[in-house]
Amino acid sequence: MEQKIRHVLGLSGGKDSSALAVYMRDRVPDMEYFFSDTGKELPETYEYLDKLEVFLGKPIVRLNMHDDHNEDRDFDHYWEYIYEGLLPSSQVRWCTINLKIRPFEAYIGEDKAYHYIAIRADEDRVGYKPPKISSLPNIQPKYPFKEDGITKADVYRILEENGIGLPSYYEWRTRSGCYFCFFQRKSEWVGLLEKHPDLFELAKAYEKPNPHSKTGELFTWCQGESLEELSKPERIAEIKTNTEKAIEDKKKAIADKKITKPNQTLMQILTEVHDDEDDEEPCLICHK
Repeated sequence: MEQKIRHVLGLSGGKDSSALAVYMRDRVPDMEYFFSDTGKELPETYEYLDKLEVFLGKPIVRLNMHDDHNEDRDFDHYWEYIYEGLLPSSQVRWCTINLKIRPFEAYIGEDKAYHYIAIRADEDRVGYKPPKISSLPNIQPKYPFKEDGITKADVYRILEENGIGLPSYYEWRTRSGCYFCFFQRKSEWVGLLEKHPDLFELAKAYEKPNPHSKTGELFTWCQGESLEELSKPERIAEIKTNTEKAIEDKKKAIADKKITKPNQTLMQILTEVHDDEDDEEPCLICHK
């Protein structure tokens, strides 16, 4: 008897994977939806997942790594006991491996599965090879947005037309992921401080001295700047001024028709501004 192929779609809490779930709902009725929960997500992310769950009409499976005693292996377990206080970074992405990819692979096991990934058509650059989440041979990636010509503008349209909208954290942050994700821009850290001061303080508490440093160097979320330094009033003012200038420059470029993107909302413009700042690709499974 031939083994049934599973159809799975991972949600990050971000716009692209959410739009893909909406897009595929009636195209693949037996789709399984999952979310790899680190235990350190924004409350807005959980609220958005609940909203999506209602629209999809089926549960979004929440994945965690468990040990032999069925205890959650969340971020704190790996940070404290495995990596001894070393914070993840763009160079050492241990959080993605242990808290996102491995739980997903354990969920699939040895089953054959098609994994639907929200790579858009406008991300299909010359020489661009769509990334995979897993290297396991039994998990094959599929890219419906890429195949069907769905762009960023279409993603916004899909979410709005189906009454889903964007996650509320998009008012100040344009990527999903842990509240202390090291891929956050400086303005997003300021947003966390203002919207969730309790979570900002929790993130700050992770910044501890490197036990192997002779100079008292700190493990910090932002390269070259601690959250204590970033949260000083004069630094916050500087970051806000820079962001506001970037937004105004983007608006002017649109008004001058240097950029052909009419009718953009402020939230969409902020996304464009943040995209312009980036020089590193974030983790696909966390931020799509």
